[in-house]
Amino acid sequence: MNAVPVDIVLADVERALAEDIGPGDVTADLLPALMPARARVITREAAVVCGRDWFEACFRQLDPDLRFEWKVEEGARAEPGQLLCQMQGRARALVTAERSALNFLQTLSATATVTAAHVEAVRGTRTRILDTRKTLPGLRQAQKYAVRVGGGTNHRIGLYDAVLIKENHIATAGSLAAAVARARALHPTVMVEVEVENFGELREALDARVDRIMLDEFELQDLVRAVAEVDGRIPLEVSGGVGLDRVRAIAETGVDFISVGALTKHVRAIDLSMRVELGQRQILPR
Repeated sequence: MNAVPVDIVLADVERALAEDIGPGDVTADLLPALMPARARVITREAAVVCGRDWFEACFRQLDPDLRFEWKVEEGARAEPGQLLCQMQGRARALVTAERSALNFLQTLSATATVTAAHVEAVRGTRTRILDTRKTLPGLRQAQKYAVRVGGGTNHRIGLYDAVLIKENHIATAGSLAAAVARARALHPTVMVEVEVENFGELREALDARVDRIMLDEFELQDLVRAVAEVDGRIPLEVSGGVGLDRVRAIAETGVDFISVGALTKHVRAIDLSMRVELGQRQILPR
C-alpha cells in the first residue's frame, strides 16, 4: 500500500483539531499543564486497523514528545476487546486530541474493514474491488488510502487523473465516438473509460478502443454475455447498486473490476474506546 504524503495527513489533522478545539479546550484547562498521563485504546468489535498516522499526528500536534506503543500493525485484523495502542504523555494533549484522533482511526478502520470483506468475497476470481469518488469531503486521500489498506484498488483519485465519459458527456459531444476522440485529443496520456448501459453502447465503446468499459446496471446474464463479447480486448468494470451480497456472483461472471461506492459512502465507524489514567484516577472517554 502507498502511504499518504505527510503534508496531506497534517493538513487533515490541522483542520480536525481547529474544528474541535477552536480557541481552546475549556475542559482540559482543569488539568495542570504538565501533568503526565497514560492512555490505552481498545476496539469493541472486529476491525482492520487503519489510520495510525492520522491518530498519532493529532496527539503530536499538542505534545510532540508523546510516545506510542502499538500492539497492532497497520492493516492487521483486530478482534473485539483487543488492545490497539498504549500512549504516554501530557494529560491535556491526551484528553484534548482524543476525539479527533479516534474519529480518524474509527472511520479509516471502517473503510479498510468493509473493503477487506469485499476483497475476501471475490477471492479466487480475477476481479478487483475498486472504490469511487463518493468520499467524505476533504478526506478523499485518507479514505482511498484505507481502501488500499483493506486490499482494494483505487479508481481515479479525482476529476483530473482519468476520463470517465457518461451519458451527459456523450449527449453534449454528439456521440460516444466523438466524446472519446475529443478526450484523446485533449488528454492523450490519461486513461479513458466509458460507461455503457446497453449492448449497442458496448459495441460503440469497443470500436472506439477505450481503455476501460464500465457496465452500468447490467443483470448477471448480461454481464456473462458482455464478458464473452468483449473477450478480453478491453477491461470491464461493473458499477451500480453493488452490495456485499452480490459481489461474488458478479465477480464469477468474469469481469475485471467491481466499483463499490459503499466502501467510503456508507461506512459505519468502528467502535473504539480510549481510557486515560492520571496516577490511580481514570478519566472516562467523552
